[in-house]
Amino acid sequence: MIRIIAILVGLGFAAVALISFSVGAYTYATEEPISHLPYEEPMDIDYSFDGPLGTWDIAQLQRGYKVYKEVCSACHSMKFVAFRDLADLGYSEAQVKAEAATWQVPGIDPNTGEATSRAGEPTDYFPSPYPNAVAAAAANNNAIPPDLSLMTKAREDGTNYVASLLQGYQAPSPEVLAEHPDIAPGPGLYHNVYFHNLNLAMAPPLMNPGQVTYDDGTEATIPQMSQDVAAFLTWTAEPTLVKRKQTGWPVLIFLLFATVLAYMSKKQIWSAVKPKKHKD
Repeated sequence: MIRIIAILVGLGFAAVALISFSVGAYTYATEEPISHLPYEEPMDIDYSFDGPLGTWDIAQLQRGYKVYKEVCSACHSMKFVAFRDLADLGYSEAQVKAEAATWQVPGIDPNTGEATSRAGEPTDYFPSPYPNAVAAAAANNNAIPPDLSLMTKAREDGTNYVASLLQGYQAPSPEVLAEHPDIAPGPGLYHNVYFHNLNLAMAPPLMNPGQVTYDDGTEATIPQMSQDVAAFLTWTAEPTLVKRKQTGWPVLIFLLFATVLAYMSKKQIWSAVKPKKHKD
């Protein structure tokens, strides 16, 4: 009886899986594409952390942090990153403490109990530039700027996407407008060839070369600033990226060695056992 019930349950699961697969395949085959808009795929940019042997370019991450602080933080929060995490970018404990103090974070007045602001501490997280979502929407054409902590993980090919998006602002070409007249940016919108809808509410954040002055003397061109902040946001989204790669190689070597050792042990253990001969 139990065996019959188990068979029926298995058949039920198989039937549900088959129906789900059929419905999904039919939907995929019959639904129209989400967009016919002529957006461009992100540029393919080389970063130091690409590939199985990639490493962080600490100087680039520091430059990217400066771009975030002086440009992006005016609208975008980074609520999953603490000031103390900046120690991973090569800053000393004293530098992290001093850097945290340059930010204002929400606090409570101990005398009155009212909300106030205070200088940041290493244990604090990067503050939001707006008190709430309503204020954020009101200041940005009813579009709430997304948190950037995990942005490069939330988008396909996220690092290249962010760097490309920051460089993709331009007026739509007459040819594209003639073919797609509905993509002309409306009030409060800006045309960007790397954005899937082609028009977004974020104004071009990087407008002038030299908008940020780098401490290491690197020329702050728009492509340079875009790539630097994209690299920094890759670190905020996955700070253990390089460590994971570095850990993976010893693990793979160990597994390879263990596999060879297991094979040799098997040969040694069973070497004295002769296969039986079958009589015809």
